[in-house]
Amino acid sequence: MVTHVRAEAHGDERGALLAFLAEQRGGIRRAVLGLTDEQASSHPSASELSLAGLVKHVAEVEQFWIALAQGEPPAVQRDRSNWHECFQLVDGETLADQLAYWEKVAAETEAFIRAVPSLDDTFDLPDQPWFPKEAVSMRWLCLHLIRETARHAGHADIIRESLDGKTAFELVALAEQADAAGS
Repeated sequence: MVTHVRAEAHGDERGALLAFLAEQRGGIRRAVLGLTDEQASSHPSASELSLAGLVKHVAEVEQFWIALAQGEPPAVQRDRSNWHECFQLVDGETLADQLAYWEKVAAETEAFIRAVPSLDDTFDLPDQPWFPKEAVSMRWLCLHLIRETARHAGHADIIRESLDGKTAFELVALAEQADAAGS
């Protein structure tokens, strides 16, 4: 994205990893700035992705990975019959609801990563062909979440620009104005 994490502000590896993850989350959050549910749910590009769907997806995926690392079931169960629902608002869901849920998930992620004894601690992944066969570390988990979120932040940039022409740079300026007005 167009913002930068200040290295000296986070001092340790956990703080740096969490700061880079927060930076990418911010890119997606800025992409929905000022949009209605209808706008955020629209498909203005060749893709079937929507901004609201991306918000919902990244929140669910982050929660899934943290639950997996904790040895717990994910909060939302998806199977082949309903996997597409993680990319769209359904059953009265709103963008505001999804943003609030993601904020809760992000806080849980930060608390979990800060609490693990070591970033070298590992956990096993499900036996699926798309997962590595070996156990992965908490460091790997953080890097995976950064990669997943960054990938979708790029999608969000394209979708928002297709929707109304606003670029990531303009959205950073709008977010800064909104923050200044709210302070």
